[in-house]
Amino acid sequence: MARCAGITSPRLRKRRVLAKSGALSQDGNKRKHLLFKQFLDNQPLTLTFKNGQAACAIQVDHSVDLSAALNQIGLHGSRPVLVVVGGASKMSDQSMARLRLLFVNVLAPIAETLGACVVDGGTDTGVMQMMGQARAEIAGTFPLVGIAPVGKIALPDAPPSSSDQASLEPNHTHFVLIPGSTWGDESPWLARIATTLADEKPSVTVMANGGAITLVDLFENKKAGRPLVVLGGSGRLADEITMAVRYPEQEARESVTELLQENHFQQNHLTCYDLSQPFSELTKIIMEGLTRQSMYTVKST
Repeated sequence: MARCAGITSPRLRKRRVLAKSGALSQDGNKRKHLLFKQFLDNQPLTLTFKNGQAACAIQVDHSVDLSAALNQIGLHGSRPVLVVVGGASKMSDQSMARLRLLFVNVLAPIAETLGACVVDGGTDTGVMQMMGQARAEIAGTFPLVGIAPVGKIALPDAPPSSSDQASLEPNHTHFVLIPGSTWGDESPWLARIATTLADEKPSVTVMANGGAITLVDLFENKKAGRPLVVLGGSGRLADEITMAVRYPEQEARESVTELLQENHFQQNHLTCYDLSQPFSELTKIIMEGLTRQSMYTVKST
């Protein structure tokens, strides 16, 4: 099992977290997988997937110098960052097909053109799966970084230890595993890592569909001051936000109203793009955001 560049910092992983993740047996005495020993020792390592792709991974916690940890897995220097959050549940076949095309024809090419880093939740589901597949389809070379709770994921050649664990998406280039055993634990980390990677370069969040955890993601990215592009027509939370922006006179859910408070938009913008519109419009919106060519206002297309 190949390692990434070495690291000599102290152990970061606690045995109880490993037990929850399935890395140890419940009595904590027997490691089920060599990979987790390397994580226990805080050693970056290479994960190899069944499709032959490899990704560099590292475990972090609150005591870590995040920039240094990212450097250890080859993520150094500032660059534009595209954050992708949301889901793909309860979508019509037509909307799902349109969303897949959007990833292949818009998001992945933008990242490739700008040399941007894409950051998402890293699992082999929903928009994260679409992002990974889009990168593979265009033969992209941009970094694709997945952020996930260590207690909720199964590493490539270690089967899930529980039914609610998720596999990692095999076309991602990097993974940062954060403390936690609940979905949503990754939300503040995702926003923070995106900010660290961007440094002084611009960053934009794109969200599709989504539910309760995506709402947490949006609040975290709002706190980070990141512009938001909502893909209206993708369902669920995305459509709820789109309706609240387009029809402000109508009552919206309290949490959505809070998200849209004006104080957020003094320095940043929120754009609602409709999936039925030409992709060229979305490309323009995101390119402007990632190159700081536009003034930020609340608007709907």
